Formats: sequence, structure tokens, C-alpha cells
Amino acid sequence: MVTLNRIYTRTGDAGSTRLATGAPVSKADLRVEAYGAVDETNACLGLARVHTGGAGEFDAILARVQNELFDLGADLAQPAKADEAPGSILRILDGQVARLEGEIDALNAELPPLASFVLPGGTPAAAALHLARTVCRRAEREAVRLVEAGEPVSGPALRYLNRLSDLLFVAARYANDRGAAEVFWQSGGTR
Repeated sequence: MVTLNRIYTRTGDAGSTRLATGAPVSKADLRVEAYGAVDETNACLGLARVHTGGAGEFDAILARVQNELFDLGADLAQPAKADEAPGSILRILDGQVARLEGEIDALNAELPPLASFVLPGGTPAAAALHLARTVCRRAEREAVRLVEAGEPVSGPALRYLNRLSDLLFVAARYANDRGAAEVFWQSGGTR
């Protein structure tokens, strides 16, 4: 557990911060952008959970994901090294990605097939989950930018972000009264 006795340190006043390794970087660094977008995804999930608190197992999935997003932020805040001993650094694992896939399949099995694109909206929970999904997609793009810049990012972390956005899409549909309250795009319907 982390103990935070003091919230402000003044060390970031000039626009810099430190990675989990202690290395100083700009607050606009690609790595900071990536784990910052993960943090935003987590905040969006917190908003969604205001509306899913009584939803039993569904809310439990979202609660677990919120905790895993802290793990993912820690993973991204410490660049992976080729000689890293397994388990020496908090990393996202392939088993966590597989669990997301199972949850996607289980939720999706309770939904009607899609006949059109879904507009973000419907219930408050669904709208918040759609917001979380779009922020998660941005986090994924930021992580890909890191990789494209030659920075190390673990494969499971990238896969987790990709599957999480899929889970959040299916979760938004599920939160829309299992698809009954969905709002569909009407192609050219406003011309």
C-alpha cells in the first residue's frame, strides 16, 4: 500500500515530473501522456460506477478494472527492460487480458445483435461507459505512440488497453437495459 502524507511537493511547478524509476521527464512526455490517459479512463469508470452500484457482478467487474488500471499506470510509468526478472515490476499479465475477453463474451451473450452503430448515450451509466471507452482508446493510441517512438511498452499492457475498450463498449450496451435502451445511428437521418 502507498502512503501519501503530503499531496503537494512543488517539484512539478516547472513542468516536470518523475517516472516510477525516478527519472525526470516533462509532464508532456509521451509516457506521462499514456499513463495520464489511463488515469482519465479510471476517473470515467468511477463516474460510471456511480450509476452501477447496485448492479452486483457487473459493478464488481468495473471495480476490478479500476484497480487494474492503477496496475496498468504503474506498468506504463516504468519502462520495461529486456533483462527484467518476471514479477520484479508490477506489470499487466496475459491472464488479465484473457479475463477481459471472457467478460466481454459473457456480457455480449446477453445482448441482441447489432443492426447499426450505437450512439453514446441512453442511460447515465451507459453514457459514462461510452466516455470511458473513448478515453481508453486515446490511452491505447498514446501507448502505441510510445512504441512507435522506440520506447518499451509491455505487450500485455497494449493488449489490455485494446480489450478494455471492447469491454467498455459491451458494458455500455449492457448498461442500456441489456440493449433495450440503446440509441442507434441513423445514417443520413438528419438530412
